[in-house]
Amino acid sequence: MSTHTIELTTRDGELLRFDCDADQSLLEAAADAHIVLPSQCRQGSCGACYADATRGDYILGEHNPAALPAGAAEKGGILLCRTFPLSDLSVSLPFDHDRILLGEIRRRNADIAAIEPVGENTVRLTLHLAPDDGGSVAEFEPGQFVELEVPGQAIRRAYSLANTGNWEGRLEFLIRLQPGGLFSTWLREQAHAGQTLIVHGPQGAFGLSENGLRPRWFVAGGTGLAPMLSMLRRMAEFQEPHPVRLYFGVNRVEELFCLTELEALKAELPQLQVILCVWKPNQDWQGFCGTPADALAQDLDDLNARPDIYLCGPPALIDAAEAAARSQGVPVEQVFSERFLPA
Repeated sequence: MSTHTIELTTRDGELLRFDCDADQSLLEAAADAHIVLPSQCRQGSCGACYADATRGDYILGEHNPAALPAGAAEKGGILLCRTFPLSDLSVSLPFDHDRILLGEIRRRNADIAAIEPVGENTVRLTLHLAPDDGGSVAEFEPGQFVELEVPGQAIRRAYSLANTGNWEGRLEFLIRLQPGGLFSTWLREQAHAGQTLIVHGPQGAFGLSENGLRPRWFVAGGTGLAPMLSMLRRMAEFQEPHPVRLYFGVNRVEELFCLTELEALKAELPQLQVILCVWKPNQDWQGFCGTPADALAQDLDDLNARPDIYLCGPPALIDAAEAAARSQGVPVEQVFSERFLPA
């Protein structure tokens, strides 16, 4: 069986090399070399391990087309979990070296502190990490996620953190209860305060980029709000002065949530503008009518702005927002995204 050399270049210019057999995915071969690359489903469904192949031949295996940005596959866009080399291969990663784990993903126990409804079919899940050698401290970067596992059951799902790192070991998540979803059904029917979950992480490459004082615009659909809250809360903690906007959208007015938290953020970050977007509003709605991508496109056009843009939500929203950014000349390196699909 042939073995090929894989070269990965991170966004900040670091180079990693490892060998990969022809029947191994790049993600599997990297893990064998004790290089844990950002990923989630590892089955070609979520898009978390997106990268760009810049040299060499490969097979991109079966995957959900929505996991890749529109038109990306034709330009070398790949999913590390579904890419198998046919030759030596060079790959450009869309994240910095510090988002790569050299070792194993951390595994810890956490107790459910609360499960609270925050909107229609949406709950806030709060966990407290059990003490370990490092105490109860919760260390993660805003924008990252963890995988939550129900002990003794084959239920494991990835969710972005909505709060910031803290000494108390508190983890906060915003979870849409999907009809028929395994973890959603468990949360709805069986979960209660005091139960223990296994936490795998933190993981993921999504997060704030340090680009001076360039404006930051955040675009969130549904529970894609969670990592945006984490990043905005970090900005508030550090009192960062960047001009900042949040475009937050849902399908119907009844689905809006965390409005109290957003008002609190506006008090802590006086420069924050929040644009609430409803795709199918009722006649009493007086906010923006349309999707967050529609609102983003309108403001990019009206203001001739070139901000850093952070996107999180379903693939259709991400694709539309990325298209709007391209059409207005926002450089691709200023657009950061994390797409999610129901699970």
